[in-house]
Amino acid sequence: MEPVDEKDIRSSFVNCSKGDTKRMGIPADLAEKDWEQLDFLGWSDPSYAGRSYIVVPQSGGLVGVALRHETGGSDRAQMCTVCMTMHSRGYVSLMTARKTGESGRKGNSVGTYMCTDLLCSLYARGKKTPALGNRYRENLTPDERTSRVRENVDAFIGRLYT
Repeated sequence: MEPVDEKDIRSSFVNCSKGDTKRMGIPADLAEKDWEQLDFLGWSDPSYAGRSYIVVPQSGGLVGVALRHETGGSDRAQMCTVCMTMHSRGYVSLMTARKTGESGRKGNSVGTYMCTDLLCSLYARGKKTPALGNRYRENLTPDERTSRVRENVDAFIGRLYT
């Protein structure tokens, strides 16, 4: 992922109001991010429990998505459907996003199970280890795992528009 700044982030959101984007907390450590290791930028808003955001590079530019999730997570181990990492209790959440356009204004949303810390890119690359201590055994290369992360997050983004 190419580095982004606060202006890029705030102007990228497709499923929330301009007022919401002005109020959202932006990560303070943007300058320290290892952008080459990220397929998307994800963070939780410390001022709103259960509110997270992702900013994903797409062919037409950045797409930002506001997400909601239950705090605390599940009581059992679960797998992230973006990076396919198995986590112990509380580390995977059902992330829901309001759809775009008229459908979103009517209250329709889509969801997917994601790593609560939104560090799917690092898990796929083996740069971060889940609390369970190891990954699900598979015969994919790191490049294939990162391609799968991009495909899965792109598929989730695409569902916002349908």
